[in-house]
Formats: sequence, structure tokens, C-alpha cells
Amino acid sequence: MKTKYLVTAAASALIAGSVATSAAAQDLTLCWAAWDPANALVELSRDFEAEAGYTMAFEFVPWPNFADRMLNELNSGGQLCDLMIGDSQWIGGSAEAGHYIQLNDFFDAQGITMDDFIPATVTGYSEWPKGTPNYWALPAFGDVVGWTYRRDWFERPELQEEFQATYGRALDVPNTLEELRDIAEFFQGREIDGTTVYGAAIYTERGSEGITMGVTNALYNYGFEYGNPESPYDLDGFVNSEGAVAGLEFYRSLYECCTPPGSSNWYMSENIDAYRSGQVAMQMNFAFIWPGVNADPNVGGDRSGYFPNPAGPAGQFAQLGGQGISVVSYSDNVDAALEYIAWFAQPEVQARWWEMGGYSALRAVVEDPGFASSQPYAQTFLDSMAIVKDFWAEPAYADLLLAMQDRVHNYVIAGSGTAQEALDGLVADWEEIFEDEGLR
Repeated sequence: MKTKYLVTAAASALIAGSVATSAAAQDLTLCWAAWDPANALVELSRDFEAEAGYTMAFEFVPWPNFADRMLNELNSGGQLCDLMIGDSQWIGGSAEAGHYIQLNDFFDAQGITMDDFIPATVTGYSEWPKGTPNYWALPAFGDVVGWTYRRDWFERPELQEEFQATYGRALDVPNTLEELRDIAEFFQGREIDGTTVYGAAIYTERGSEGITMGVTNALYNYGFEYGNPESPYDLDGFVNSEGAVAGLEFYRSLYECCTPPGSSNWYMSENIDAYRSGQVAMQMNFAFIWPGVNADPNVGGDRSGYFPNPAGPAGQFAQLGGQGISVVSYSDNVDAALEYIAWFAQPEVQARWWEMGGYSALRAVVEDPGFASSQPYAQTFLDSMAIVKDFWAEPAYADLLLAMQDRVHNYVIAGSGTAQEALDGLVADWEEIFEDEGLR
């Protein structure tokens, strides 16, 4: 490992041994995005405060501003955050820049093994470099893009009869992306209970990461790859393969045929609003929304159902979301932050995290015989986490992401050029970024 991967001598000495509970109260600040799971974590953390004697503070930033705010904090060496629940794509840059403390010695001292967590979350949230046993975070919140649908609409006899006559199959959860588009097209512009409804809410947002987090659910399943498996950073023919082009064309066709008017810049919150207000038959969104959907007075309970991202011609995959929890290297409270991670990793805490609406990545929780039936969406979460892929986690991920946002949005939403031209341009953009990083 490069020197910059190594923790400071003081931190290394600390985490080599057991973490002792502080005798005095001490403030400890945890930074994350502002969303429902963060509220659940505040409640969960009250137990830690009672046990450890610390006073927890929280800094939550809305998702559209989360990356800019927190990456600026890290890049400036700021001391606001002792603990950071950072996005999976940050792991490479934060490790190489020394923002996070490497946790291997700490995990060993505490008897925490990454074998106890869902493998995809270890790779996605904890490892850098990928594929190596070098850990910079504990998997904190498992998340993945999936689908919510109006089960009560699907089950209406008159709609089932019409769909069967039109498409020659039952109106049911789609097995393929093509079937999903048929269903979205069937509902598009239909009147239900006196209201005009639409087929699907999908990710189209340009400013941060939205359309990338959406379009990959089609690209992966049609054959898109981030590069040559035999030659890292060899992109041509993989990013812009024939299958990748077909996947991008599919996503544009879904947007054009089957989304609500004015949905050209939608991400998580807009999709939630459209679904809860009864505008759409289906919505693409991260799994974190499912507890809220289930409890919603208008669409909750048996009125909604959940399914994993459907398969395409090249397989079945879904975009990984979620985050790991890391100790910020600039913190003055490293010992307390490590205590929190040791507490959070306990199976009983992880079980309670799931019960409160958090998505535990601990295998003891998700592999429990009762897990799949513990919530209406639990089985869909398991099925979805088994098919995940993730975006680049390279230190230059932000530049890679911006390039993809622009290229994809210009084609899918603005209708500029062809899918082949968009992906060829993306290859050129990414090659230039990797050349600047000295990786090509």
C-alpha cells in the first residue's frame, strides 16, 4: 500500500487495541444525507449515547447538496464530522486523499470480519482498491434501485382483462425490461378513478447523479461494461458496445413513451411525490423509500408492491446505492468515533436498525429465516442486493460522473444525436480523464 493509505501513528496505535469507553461525556458528530433513514439513525443512536456516555450531534444535508457540501468538508480538512456516512463512489478518493482512517487493524482488534456482511456491500462501500482486503468503512446502509408498483391497479379485473387481450399475458410484475415498458405504455394517459395517470417515474435528473443512477439499470442489462475485464481502463467496445447502445435507446424509449409530462429533471423526491400522489403506476427508486411507501395513507399496505429491476438481453442487474460509515481522519474524537462503529456493528444493533427502517448489510440479519417475511419489501431487497453493480469508485469519480450525466441527459432527455454518438463521446471523455490521472 502507498504511504498515503496508512493511518497516522497515533491512530494506528489506538485502533490496534481494544477501544475503551470514555469516562467523560464528549460530543461526537455524524454526517450524512438528510432523508428518512437518517432520522431513524438518530433514534437508534440514543442507545449508544446511553451506553457510552457521549452526546451525539448530527449534520444532515439534503441529497442534491450532499456531495458538494461533504466533499468540500473533507477536501478542506474540516473537523465538523467525526463520522461520515459517505456515498459508495467516494471511497477511492477519500482513501487516497487520507480523508478516512483505514480500519483493518481496528476490525481485527474488535473481532469484526467483513465476511459477516453482504459481499456486494463490502466491495461497494468498504474496499479500496476494489478487490483487496483494505477497508475504509463499515457497511452502514444497504441500498439498491428497484421498483414500486400500484398493486391495487394491477389487480383490477377490467384492467387485467384488457391487458391480457392487448399483450397476450397477465398484468403482473414484469420479468423483463421490455415487459416493464409494455406495462408503462398500457397505463400511460389512462384514466383511473377520474384522474389521468402515467406509466412510470424514472430518474432523469441532470445536476447531480440522477440520470446515471437510472440509466445504468438499463445499460447493465443490455450489455454495458465499464471496461475490459482483462485490461483496466480499456473502455472502447465495452462502454459503447452494441448492447450498451441498445440499453441507452431503451431508456430513451421508456422516457418518451411512458413518463409524466414535465419529468425531465426528476430524481428520488420527485418520483416519490409522483407515486404517492397517484400519478404513476410504477416508480424507479432506491429501496430506502419502501418503508415510507408501505406506511403511506394513500398508497401503503396492500395497495403497493415491490419488484427488482427486471432482466434484459444480457442479464439482470441493478444499480447499487447505499453507504458505508467511516472515521474522518481530521477528527479530534477518533477514539469515540471508533467506539460508535464497534457499537453499530453488533448484531443486536443491526437487527434493531432494520426494524427501525434502516437497511442492514449484516448477513446475520438478512439471512435470518424470518427476514424475508418481516416486511412486504424484504424479499425484494434481498433479490435486488443479489444483482447489484456499481458506478466507478475511482478518485476521479466526480469527473467521470459529470461526463456521463451530460452525455446521457443530452441524448435521453434532449434528444440530441444518437445513442452510439453519446456513448462514443463518453468513451472519449472518460479516456481523457484517465489519461489525466495517469491511468492510461
